[in-house]
Amino acid sequence: MARALLRLGALALLLLLVVSVGRPGDAAALLPLASAADDDYKHCKGVVKGWADSAAGREKDGDKLSLKDLLFFLHIPRTGGRTYFHCFLKKLYTNAQECPRSYDKLRFDPSHPDCTLVVSHDDYSLLSKLPSERTSVVTILRNPVDRVFSTYEFSVEVAARFLVHPNISSAKLMTNRVLKKSRAVSTLDIWPWKYLVPWMREDLFARRDARGNEVHSSKKVNAYDVEDMVMPLHQYINDPVAHEIIHNGATFQITGLTNNSYFDGAHEVRHCVRKYPDLGRLVLEVAKNRLDRMLYVGLTEDHEESARLFAHMVGAQVLSQSATLNLDIKEDLPSGNDSHTSMLDPEDEDTNEHLNSTHGWQNSEAPNVTDDHGKGNMTIGKLMEAYETCIAKLRNSQSSRRKISLKKVEEANFSKEARKLVPEAVLKQMISLNSLDMELYEHAKKIFTQEHLMLKEHAVVGQHRQLAEQKVCQTQRADFGWISVLCNNGICSPWMVVLLGLGITMIIVFVSVVTTRRRTSKLKV
Repeated sequence: MARALLRLGALALLLLLVVSVGRPGDAAALLPLASAADDDYKHCKGVVKGWADSAAGREKDGDKLSLKDLLFFLHIPRTGGRTYFHCFLKKLYTNAQECPRSYDKLRFDPSHPDCTLVVSHDDYSLLSKLPSERTSVVTILRNPVDRVFSTYEFSVEVAARFLVHPNISSAKLMTNRVLKKSRAVSTLDIWPWKYLVPWMREDLFARRDARGNEVHSSKKVNAYDVEDMVMPLHQYINDPVAHEIIHNGATFQITGLTNNSYFDGAHEVRHCVRKYPDLGRLVLEVAKNRLDRMLYVGLTEDHEESARLFAHMVGAQVLSQSATLNLDIKEDLPSGNDSHTSMLDPEDEDTNEHLNSTHGWQNSEAPNVTDDHGKGNMTIGKLMEAYETCIAKLRNSQSSRRKISLKKVEEANFSKEARKLVPEAVLKQMISLNSLDMELYEHAKKIFTQEHLMLKEHAVVGQHRQLAEQKVCQTQRADFGWISVLCNNGICSPWMVVLLGLGITMIIVFVSVVTTRRRTSKLKV
C-alpha cells in the first residue's frame, strides 16, 4: 500500500511539473508508461504470491526433532559444510548409505533403499525429487557479509590455480582434457562454482595480459582492492553475476529459487523479487518457515557449539538407527593428487567437495576398516573426538592449499585482518544487497538458541532419569544385600544355590511348625 501511494505521489509530481511548463502532451505520454509499470508490478506480485502460497501449502507439520529415513544436508556454499561432511557424516554413514552426490543435476534414484544420506549444493527444490515425507533436512547458515567475503576469496583462489598456464586458451583446453578423462565431478561442474570460477578465471587472465611484465610495488595494499591483479571486491559485488547467484543466496537456496532450481518458475520469481524488493518479504517468510521445520540449523560463527548440537541432535539418532553397523571413524580427507580440491584458511572450513564419485552404488560396500575406538562402539563422546582430530587436519591442509593457490596473485593476501581494511561503504553495500539473508540469519540465530535450550532440557531430564534409576538400584541392592554376602558380584555357584534353597525351605518349615504348635496349645486350653 505504501509503495502504491509513493508511486502515485511521484506520478502526480511529474504531471504537475509538466503542466507548470505548459507541455500537456508530455504528461499524456507519461500515463501509458506509469500504467505499464503498475501492470508489471501487479504481475510480479501475483507470480511471487502464487508461488509463496503454493510453497506454504506443500509444507506439512511433523515431528521435526526425529530423524527420518533420509537425511538431506542442504549445503549452502561457504558455511563450513565440507567440515560437517568429512568430519561428522562420513563417520556416521557408510559408503553404502550415501547417495551419489548431486551438485548440478539429479544423479541418483532417490527410491534406492540404500540411499539414506544426501549432501548437496542443490537448493530446497531437490526435495521435490525426494520422498519428502520421509526426509529430514539440516543446514548451516553464516553471517551474510562473511559469506560474500568467503565466496569472493574462494572464486579468486580456485581461478588463480589456472594462472600456471601461459594463456586462457591453454587453461581451458587443459581443463577440458582433465574433465573428459576423469570419472569424477570437478569444481567446474558444481553449482555455483561452475559459474563463478570461469568468470573470475577470465578476469584474472585479462588483468595479467594487461599488466604484462610490469614490476609491482612491494608496499602494503588492501588485499580486496588489488585492481591490476584481481577484480576488486567492490566491482565483484556489483556485477550482474553476483546479483544473480551470490546476493541473498541463502534465502534463495532454502526457498528453492536459485538458477539451479528444479522449479521451472524459479527464474521469474527471483527476477520479480530483485526488481521489486518489497516482494522479498513473501519469499523470506517461506524461508523462515522452512528453517523452523528443519531437524537442525547450525551457525558457522558459533562453530564449537554448533558441532556439539549436531552431534547430539543428529549424530545420536544416526548412531541409534545404525547401532549394528561397524562405522568408519578414520580420517577421510581428499587425496593429495586432487588438482581441483582445495582447503581454505581456518575461518573458512568449507571448500569444494570435488572429484566425488557419481557412478551410483559401484563402491557401495561398507568400508573394511578398523574402528579406532572399537567396531560398532561409537558414542557421542568418541564422535566428537574424531571430529576434533579431523577438523585439525583440515585446517592445516586448507591453509597450505590457499598459500599455494594464491602464489600467482600474492598481493591478494586474504585474511580476517585484511577484511578490516575494506571501506565501510563497501560493507554497508554488502549488507544492503543481502537484506533478505541478513534477516534470515537473525531468524536462524533464534532457532539456534532454541536448539541449545532443548538440548539442555534433554540433558536435565536425562540426569533426573539416571538419578531415579540409581535410587532404584540402591533400593534393590539394600533389599537383597544378604544375597551379595553369599554370592560374588551377583554370581552364585550351583552348591550355593542349593544351600540357599535348603535354608529358605528350613525357615519356612520352622515357621509352619511353630505356628501349628501355637494353634494346638490354644485349642487344648
